[in-house]
Amino acid sequence: MTNQWHGKKVAFLGDSITDRCHVGTTKNYWQFLEELLGIKAFVYGLNGWKWDGVKEQAETMYHELGNDIDAIFIFMGTNDFNSGVPLGEWWNIQEEEIFSRGRMLKLQHRLLNTDVKTFCGCINNSMSYLKDNYPMQQIVLLTPIHRGFADFGGDNVQPEEVFPNNLGLFPEAYVEQLRKASDIWSVPLIDLYRLSGLLPIRNSHARFFHDEKTDRLHPNALGHERIAQTLVYQMLALPASFKQ
Repeated sequence: MTNQWHGKKVAFLGDSITDRCHVGTTKNYWQFLEELLGIKAFVYGLNGWKWDGVKEQAETMYHELGNDIDAIFIFMGTNDFNSGVPLGEWWNIQEEEIFSRGRMLKLQHRLLNTDVKTFCGCINNSMSYLKDNYPMQQIVLLTPIHRGFADFGGDNVQPEEVFPNNLGLFPEAYVEQLRKASDIWSVPLIDLYRLSGLLPIRNSHARFFHDEKTDRLHPNALGHERIAQTLVYQMLALPASFKQ
């Protein structure tokens, strides 16, 4: 398939769904994208990681590749929900005096919140690094997909998405913040929460996940293929890079 993505070097940052260890699957979405679009994938996602690790993954990428990359995809957020990371605020507001039209005015001045103990602060911190170091690359945010029940043994039992986390928040609260991040940072967002069609809380969709009874959190190869197919048609509407 001839397209603007063919031959492009694309980095993928994220968690277990991106990890090259193939958690719960025999083939990941980025491998399907290699076949469908002809990209060359560079994978930095790691099992269990949250948005507070995105900058570290990006730093590793920069150390290994420098600017020799065309696009960067970030598929993260479901572990922030599960861990109960506070949402926080996008901005810190302070009053500041400025001289305008011949007089001093007191105005509300907003500064990006980079408190890495919060979800919004982690996104700001990571996106600041990416925007500063990759101004000519296409940077794309991906929302998490819907969450089903998972029992990984011991204390690691994760309820399905109809139950809130320890802050009383549901997954869509985190998804909404990622949608806002797309506006703040002027980057495309591919909303897999809306568009992938994957709904693990329905028994009819168990076929797309690793194990019907113990792991409806990780897509299997069929689920990853569905994610990739969704991504393809969104990606075809985007520039693959801004490098000359």
